[in-house]
Amino acid sequence: MHSFRYHDGSLHCEGVNLERAAEKYGTPLYVYSAGTILDHYRRLDAALSEIDHLICYAVKANSNRAILSLLSREGAGFDIVSGGELFRVLAAGGDPRSCTFAGVGKSQEEIEYALEQQVLSFNVESEAELAYIDRIARSKGVQAPIALRINPDVDAGTHRYVSTGRSENKFGIALDYVAKVYERAAQMPNIAIRGVQMHIGSQITEAAPFAEAITKITPLILRLRERHPLEFLNVGGGIGIVYESSFASGSGDWWSEKDRVRATTILPLTIHDYVAAISPPLRAIGLRVLLEPGRLLVGNAGVLLTRVRYIKRTENKKFVIVDAGMNDLIRPALYQSYHEIVPVREAQDSAREPVDVVGPVCESGDFFAQDRELPEMKEGDLAALMSAGAYGFVMASNYNSRPLPAEALVSGEKSALIRERQTFDDLVRGERDAVF
Repeated sequence: MHSFRYHDGSLHCEGVNLERAAEKYGTPLYVYSAGTILDHYRRLDAALSEIDHLICYAVKANSNRAILSLLSREGAGFDIVSGGELFRVLAAGGDPRSCTFAGVGKSQEEIEYALEQQVLSFNVESEAELAYIDRIARSKGVQAPIALRINPDVDAGTHRYVSTGRSENKFGIALDYVAKVYERAAQMPNIAIRGVQMHIGSQITEAAPFAEAITKITPLILRLRERHPLEFLNVGGGIGIVYESSFASGSGDWWSEKDRVRATTILPLTIHDYVAAISPPLRAIGLRVLLEPGRLLVGNAGVLLTRVRYIKRTENKKFVIVDAGMNDLIRPALYQSYHEIVPVREAQDSAREPVDVVGPVCESGDFFAQDRELPEMKEGDLAALMSAGAYGFVMASNYNSRPLPAEALVSGEKSALIRERQTFDDLVRGERDAVF
């Protein structure tokens, strides 16, 4: 699941001691395991070996150029949602002809840029967008490759902020209407129909919704194939990972009984289970398959290292105040998400106490855990917020005028800084005094 283990009393990422990484690069610090990312990619690729497929990594999950380069060298394509993400893929050596361009509000500049770079396909979300892309392609004298995004109205049972496959969501075109839109697209001389796309949500932990969605759209796709030159079916991403008890593969000596119960009751959706569920309906369709995993590849491959600044006790609470804040990792505040928190120096005592782990940002919502039973932590101690490789740094901000953290990538016994920590000067770079 990941490459974070205790060795000689200290948490390691692969062969790198995270205490030394924190000393070298400072905190807060994102650390990613190249070995974990590649292992997840290769396992998914191998599981799909009997199906013609292309794995298009969802750049929005973690867009650092070094990680994009790592996956590009493995042969990955990319799922992008902005012109900026396309620029990042190109800077990392990725092939734009293996990029799918998603998003409900693509701008003229983004569409023109993607056409110039010859992306594989635009995932079209509405009739209005289809007409807009056609108009821009006509002005450029080219054809725009497209796949209409179908909204299959399937409940994936995930957080409402990351649900995308229900009829009330802003994404995609209704299942019972999409055939008419394909007919319209076929009449546009500057549109080239390439495929069909869907994506039902994120952090989905059961295989059934994926299979249900594919099965639900299969009759439509078979009819569309009779009328249009479909080359692929893009089934999107959304495979969930384990956040709670994600450190089950560590020594676990300091776990509470509550943690042990979690570890045995929270069953991850494995790559094998996912592929086994979607393969039968995909074989029945017979098109090349595109997938857009993000969190699956990088989520458990990263941690956020943070150092304890102060211990504060009140009549009813004990607060562990750390140097990372909600601006560095917003998922707990935004999604009420759980991240396992482990001491970087292995706890020798099994005693635990309920604490709130909070940051320095001036918001009551700036916390990583509340009433969480953790080993004792003291000022100066290091802690790791596990499973922070996806939607961590990419959602970070300069709120409270806090510089963005650094990022490091580990491969074996070596580490490299892949993003410098911002400075105060960076905070005002580009700002100007008003001159009237």
